[in-house]
Amino acid sequence: MPRDISAMTNSCVVIPCTFMYPSGVRPYRGVHGIWYFGQPYPQLFPPVVFKSRTDIVHESYKGRTKLLGDLTQKNCTLQISNIGPEHSGRYYFRADLGGANMFTYPDFTELKVLDQPSIDVPEEIVSDESLELTCYAPDNCPDMSPEIHWMYTDYLPEPLFTTDYVEESNTAVLSSTLTFTPRPVHNGQLLGCRVHYPNTTFIYERLISLDIKYAPRSVWVNISQEVMEGSSVVLHCEIDSNPMPRISWHFGDEELSSDSAFNASLYLEDLTPVQEGVYTCVGENDYGSMNTSMYLAIKYPPREPWVNESLTVQEGSSLALHCSTQGSPAPTLTWLKDGELVGTITADELSVLELVEVTPQAHGHYRCLAENEYGRASSSLNITVEFAPIFLDDSKCTVVREGVQCVCMATGNPEPVIEFYLPDLNITINETNGRFSYYTHTDGYTSTAVIKLRGKGEQANNGGTAVHVHCSMSNMYGAETIRLELQQEKKYMMAVIVGTIGGVAVIAFIIAAVRYVGHNNKKENGNPGQDLGSKPENPSMFYSAVKKDKQSLRKKVGEEGDSQPVSSMASLERQELNYAALSFIRGSPRGRATGTREDSSEYTEIKTK
Repeated sequence: MPRDISAMTNSCVVIPCTFMYPSGVRPYRGVHGIWYFGQPYPQLFPPVVFKSRTDIVHESYKGRTKLLGDLTQKNCTLQISNIGPEHSGRYYFRADLGGANMFTYPDFTELKVLDQPSIDVPEEIVSDESLELTCYAPDNCPDMSPEIHWMYTDYLPEPLFTTDYVEESNTAVLSSTLTFTPRPVHNGQLLGCRVHYPNTTFIYERLISLDIKYAPRSVWVNISQEVMEGSSVVLHCEIDSNPMPRISWHFGDEELSSDSAFNASLYLEDLTPVQEGVYTCVGENDYGSMNTSMYLAIKYPPREPWVNESLTVQEGSSLALHCSTQGSPAPTLTWLKDGELVGTITADELSVLELVEVTPQAHGHYRCLAENEYGRASSSLNITVEFAPIFLDDSKCTVVREGVQCVCMATGNPEPVIEFYLPDLNITINETNGRFSYYTHTDGYTSTAVIKLRGKGEQANNGGTAVHVHCSMSNMYGAETIRLELQQEKKYMMAVIVGTIGGVAVIAFIIAAVRYVGHNNKKENGNPGQDLGSKPENPSMFYSAVKKDKQSLRKKVGEEGDSQPVSSMASLERQELNYAALSFIRGSPRGRATGTREDSSEYTEIKTK
């Protein structure tokens, strides 16, 4: 029988077994056999695993064991089903040939009951060296065949899987080998082997953590703070390696400190300028070494920059503006023109601003600003650009109330002189005369000249009005003449006509409204032509508000045609008329007899109060 055999928990195991006995012995009443657990001798009362003569076995083996071999053929192979951890141990066979022919064999099989598969891991795993991991699962149960799968292999670089089936000493083992090249990043990662028996719920897993040996692969250093002269600083160093490295700090050729750890700090106090320089952290173990350096600087703000003197240049020329300073850390140099950024920001102690073929727009105040986190400083200069006059688009002639106004605007350095020329009159204008006025104004390098022509211009062939004015501008770098021409458009005349018609329409509307209101007022105060033949019970009294309009009052009095004299208008004008009471009385005038209706007369009393 095999010396060692294994099986998974809850599965089965078959122990191959054959036996011999002396050729001169003849079995009496057949050949029988007994399997014992732990001890081969009956007198020690070992647990009976299987007995061919009876079904009496130990409680833990009831219904679990079955003899697969034919004892008459000297085959004692045994199957144990549904095994558990308690079944691990040595198994012995005893042959019973009848009578005194009882044979006890010292050979045994060591059964190992496993609750997880086994993984063969090398004693040392080194980074960047090929690694093989093998997972084993016993295959000693004819009723179940295992399958092996690797877990958590997605992060591995190009993993390779191979399967093998090994039989040795009548035992079988299924194996699966995983091959890959580990990296430092795989240190501490989990890998797993899973064994599954198809058509069952039996699953067995084994996990391992990779212990990858590698030299220091990263050294991280930093400065706790940026420091000024006389202050203190702490330099930190952290190293990634396996196993733990030895860390040492160096300044130049001098070793300042050392320790076995994954991180170390170097304390520097009361710093002086001589301590400015390169500091190096070195990490090393049995697999290699690595170092990283940093530069420690003594900090101070920028010094006042040096720049060119102020310059006066002509348009189209080129020049270079220099700015240099010192500071720690190295300051950034920024050129500003009239407060706006120009050029590029330079992180250096020297900056050159190139101005190629300068234009008038380059004129202005330039400032070089140097700054770092500890302060700033600046120096300035002026650039003056001289250039020939440039005509501005706002130059034009327009119609105004007095006639035509022409504006000519130009910019230049020196300031341009502007004159007007009237080609139709062959007159150059630079001062006021009887027909037009001349005005000029200078704002910086922009000159403005204005003239006003008393007339509206000449009649053009198309019926409009045309004015011909030339504007000339000049300075020491050049001169230019342009023509300002005003053409009065037809739409302007149309606007005048439409405006006139609109005004007349508005006036007519106002007159109609006044008459309409007057007509309504008459209706409200009574109809003068109504029948007055019948005398009312009480004489009708009509009141109306009368405007204090003397001319209207005169007109009304004149229209009445009353034969009675009216007091002088001068006295009426001196009085304030508040209201008028009008009473139409049927009958004869006072002191006269009453006549017929046709001969009767009506009169009105006008009173003032």
